Amino acid sequence: MMFKQLFDPVSSTYSYLIAADSGETVLIDPVYEQAGRDLALLGEHKLKLVWVLDTHVHADHVTGANALKAATGAQSAVGDGCKASGFDHQLNDGDEIRFGDEVIRIIATPGHTHGSVSYHWRDRVFTGDALLIGGCGRTDFQAGNPNLLYHSITGKLFSLEDEVLVYPGHDYNGRRVSSIGEEKALNPRLAGKSEEEFTAIMNALDLPKPRLIDIAVPANLVGGTA
Repeated sequence: MMFKQLFDPVSSTYSYLIAADSGETVLIDPVYEQAGRDLALLGEHKLKLVWVLDTHVHADHVTGANALKAATGAQSAVGDGCKASGFDHQLNDGDEIRFGDEVIRIIATPGHTHGSVSYHWRDRVFTGDALLIGGCGRTDFQAGNPNLLYHSITGKLFSLEDEVLVYPGHDYNGRRVSSIGEEKALNPRLAGKSEEEFTAIMNALDLPKPRLIDIAVPANLVGGTA
């Protein structure tokens, strides 16, 4: 088994490579501009990419899904709620992705976007932008909804064991990993907060529009650039 956390410094995006003992491999949230790096890593370790998984339709970078599919023949998948026609599979809560002897379980975590999903594998969960280290994804575009996000995090992700490691889709401060227990206790948007308090925090963020949203979202709805 191999696990690697990869980073794109332009968008501060984390991508994740998981390889089974058989060599069958999954990439989560790949970035188009890093496809060459990812393919080189696969080649170096003689791995076979079989799945490319996105946690949602990203607004800040173009996914590497189609580029990696074209180079490897892998299958691509994203949450069904994304209504993204360019992916091979639409995932729903409770679905499973199998590769070698490994299993990834899909947890629907809408709220940042309507189709956001998280991927639970072994002792870790890949949360995309739903749950970040000390924060969470914004809810003011792509059918985002703070009430949905609150229930996705507190009702689903926080129901995992405290020891489960949280690997986010982004971090802008160099942090790499947290845990469910840490986020329950320390996340300033969520720890001890009611749904009403959380919603008020999210509605007051007043964040600028993502710089690449008008390019990234249309491209990502069709799986990115080949």
